[in-house]
Amino acid sequence: MKVLEAISTIAGKYFAVWVICIAVIAFIAPDPFLIFGGYITILLGIVMFGMGLTLKAVDFKLILTNPVPVIIGVCAQYIIMPLTAFLIAYIMNLPAELAAGLVLLGSVPGGTASNVMVYLAKGNVPLSITMTSFSTLLAPIATPFILLLLAGKWMPVDPIAMFTSIIQVIIFPIILGIVIRKFVPQVVEKSINVIPLISVVAIMIIVSAVVAGNVNSIASAGAFVFMAVVFHNAFGLLLGYLTALALGLDESNRRAISIEVGMQNSGLGVALATAHFGPLAALPSVLGAVWHNISGPILATYWSKKPENVKIPSNEHIQEGSGETRI
Repeated sequence: MKVLEAISTIAGKYFAVWVICIAVIAFIAPDPFLIFGGYITILLGIVMFGMGLTLKAVDFKLILTNPVPVIIGVCAQYIIMPLTAFLIAYIMNLPAELAAGLVLLGSVPGGTASNVMVYLAKGNVPLSITMTSFSTLLAPIATPFILLLLAGKWMPVDPIAMFTSIIQVIIFPIILGIVIRKFVPQVVEKSINVIPLISVVAIMIIVSAVVAGNVNSIASAGAFVFMAVVFHNAFGLLLGYLTALALGLDESNRRAISIEVGMQNSGLGVALATAHFGPLAALPSVLGAVWHNISGPILATYWSKKPENVKIPSNEHIQEGSGETRI
């Protein structure tokens, strides 16, 4: 178990490196990875099950005790990212499938790797964890509605089918994880440090499958779409911070909201795009899975050197909120 925990720590620490490596390998030699294309939904369910295993009641405590930053952050998440994606797709005149895929990336909830980034950035970790959990639980309603409103310009959107997909892929696995943690907490606690390894492997397989299935599209439009993803992420990080600043939140909360807004659940984007829009629409989320895990650590490192007037969460509080175990 100690060996697995050590491997899991390394896997989480260098997550972006592993994703980039597997994406490059799948692009150069796609055939071995094509067989995983039919397992994307199952793999994402495994990732979400792992998230459920890490959740505790404390993760939702802020919604009751200090709801204003949570409401500001989640509203910013579901307003800034979809609208920014829509404008970028429109201005860059992306092809219909790619445009819908970029809007989808902007309409999914926050990614769980953001919790670690907020910790490194000396931001408000409990707020980050609560935002991730709350935005994820809102996804079955928020994501289909936003896509129907914005992505319908380019692709037909079936909100009921998408609602069902998110319930199956996200909510059920999370609830299952929470239930298992409730009834066999000792078993979960013993294996909790291995969860990042399972999540990293699952996301790597998802990325490799989508890259392998879209080699020609990536070769022809990959750089162009990557530019759109970089702009989208940058605007999310910036506007998330400025929104929190304009509404009078302190620096710790600004950093948490900025990173939460800017880093999306790319794995969910890949699964939904593949199922509802086509494999090409998954390309923005695949590139997002790579870029978000590059830009996040860069910003976190920058902020970690500027801790003035920032309330730094204690290690005890971070462990209580399970922020260290999430990918």
